[in-house]
Amino acid sequence: MAVTIYGIKNCDTMKKARSWLEEHSVAYEFHDYKALGIDRAHLEAWIDQAGLDTVLNRAGTTFRKLPDAEREKLTREKAIALMLDQPSMIKRPVLEAKGKLLVGFKPEIYAGAFGD
Repeated sequence: MAVTIYGIKNCDTMKKARSWLEEHSVAYEFHDYKALGIDRAHLEAWIDQAGLDTVLNRAGTTFRKLPDAEREKLTREKAIALMLDQPSMIKRPVLEAKGKLLVGFKPEIYAGAFGD
């Protein structure tokens, strides 16, 4: 089964998610979207499946530092452009597995997805 986890290497939540996967013997590929970037197709698919409010990290420092004018009246297109330009605005981690998409990390949700 192909499992890909997307995020930023040094993020604490990412470390917890990766540790959980390793402790439960779930093989995965890690995609660091800060180092490797992310494409529009992935962002569009994630937003279609999980919703913009789930994918966009409004609580993060990068988003909060934006000028008010950029944060207000945020359309899907504007949000995608921001996330493409600054991947730190994408919630972490994003995990694709078994045709499912998990955004954020909660051990009980990972356990449910991997049959633990």
